[in-house]
Amino acid sequence: MQNYDVKKDLRSLFTAKKNFEVVDVPAMNFLMADGEGSPNTSQLYKDVVQALYATSYAVRALAIDQLGRKHTVGPLEGLWWSDDLSAFTTSRDEDSWRWRLMIVQPEWITDELFAEGLKRAIDKKDPAAAHLVRFDAFHEGRSVQVLHIGRYDQEAPTIARMHDEYMPEHDLKPRGTHHEIYLSDARRTDPARLRTILRQPVEPTDA
Repeated sequence: MQNYDVKKDLRSLFTAKKNFEVVDVPAMNFLMADGEGSPNTSQLYKDVVQALYATSYAVRALAIDQLGRKHTVGPLEGLWWSDDLSAFTTSRDEDSWRWRLMIVQPEWITDELFAEGLKRAIDKKDPAAAHLVRFDAFHEGRSVQVLHIGRYDQEAPTIARMHDEYMPEHDLKPRGTHHEIYLSDARRTDPARLRTILRQPVEPTDA
């Protein structure tokens, strides 16, 4: 059985460069759940991560059994926002952060398969945040992205350069929310070697 890996199929969206680049992100389907607070101290954040992975692996098993299609579970992704951008760049006020965690799904995953997978995940592992998990499309469109290597709490200067330098120089302005794609397993990777794609949807300044 051939294995599908979204990171290889959409390589340009999951292998960013160290320099800023513009990409066009198509609509994709995700398992997702929302919350707020610091990812370092929030129990909800940990619960949502557990629920998303438990459901993703249950959906994957069902796709193999029912469709004969196998895929690699995608990386964890996060949309992040706050009432003030400085909460991410200067003040680092993590308690004010709001987030949507997501895991991308292959195009053949349906609402019915998701519902059955969620039920299986609850029956098997009963994740605390299972009731928050939903299946939905997300279309990001034109975006600026860059690869950050290092600790998550060292992203601020790069985010600031993206907004304060690169975008104005290229007649772009932010649209939507800050997006991060976690290519490394934080549990097993030296913080100095963590690889994270930082992405921001944009539009022309005259739009």
